[in-house]
Amino acid sequence: MSDELLEYPRRHYGMDHDRYEWSMLQDRKPVTWAGGKPLALWINISLQHFPLSGDKPAVPPPGALTMPYPDLRHYTLRDYGNRVGIYRLLKLMAEYEASPSLAISGALAERYPQLLARLAQTPYEWLGHGWNMLCMHAGEVDADTEAGWIADSRQALEQFTDQPIKGWLSPGRLQTANTPELLVKNGFTYQCDWVNDELPYTFKTTEGDMTCLPSCLELDDVFVLTQNLHSEDSFTQQVIDAADLLIKEGREQGGRLLALNLHPWLVGQPHRVRTVREILEALLVARGEAIWHASPASIIEAASA
Repeated sequence: MSDELLEYPRRHYGMDHDRYEWSMLQDRKPVTWAGGKPLALWINISLQHFPLSGDKPAVPPPGALTMPYPDLRHYTLRDYGNRVGIYRLLKLMAEYEASPSLAISGALAERYPQLLARLAQTPYEWLGHGWNMLCMHAGEVDADTEAGWIADSRQALEQFTDQPIKGWLSPGRLQTANTPELLVKNGFTYQCDWVNDELPYTFKTTEGDMTCLPSCLELDDVFVLTQNLHSEDSFTQQVIDAADLLIKEGREQGGRLLALNLHPWLVGQPHRVRTVREILEALLVARGEAIWHASPASIIEAASA
């Protein structure tokens, strides 16, 4: 084999890019959460708009419509989350005094202003979640086009809330090479797309630093229930198992983070609301003394203290 295959200008210990510093989780300065609790819990609810028609993106998002357009069967199922499922989840969150964040497609501000007005009545932190689930930040998307998606998404949401939109979760957690810089230029201070860690970390861009708050893919309801095809009971047990291990690690090594992402079109269904209730009961009641449940901005602030 030729030595040419082993020659790479960025070949060195650590990462082969400049987005973040290389470090092992167990070697970092321990994080202390509020009240000295070993585990921080971040729950996010993603409210998404899947257009009924339009050019399908080169990279489809999780939950993408799969049949030839007009795919009424899957469109109406996704739409169910914004018409019915979200209200069940909001009621459940209020019952358990949970503090989820809300990642919202910008297009919903145009299509469902009454939904955005209802969400604005909650104390929950909002995140940008792209324009819609066809506008995928992936591949060779033109930088000006992507910049427009990001700016339009933020402006649409800020019409309904006084809170500044500082966090971003891309549709499908996908990014182009330009996404981080475009987010910073549009005023976002943290993004949740990179799932390569269990604590917030500094993420570098040519426009300045931002924070990456990893949104756990392995405990995403769409990933577990529709891609891995696990049962609802298995999903509940996986979340509980993760919490128990992270609580143990948090007591021994410093604070840990559990991120849980939920979709109203999936777990807002009547037969799955029990699953969410069991998870909230296990985390916020049975393990409440060990878990600090907080907004993403609060978690980032505590981790950087």
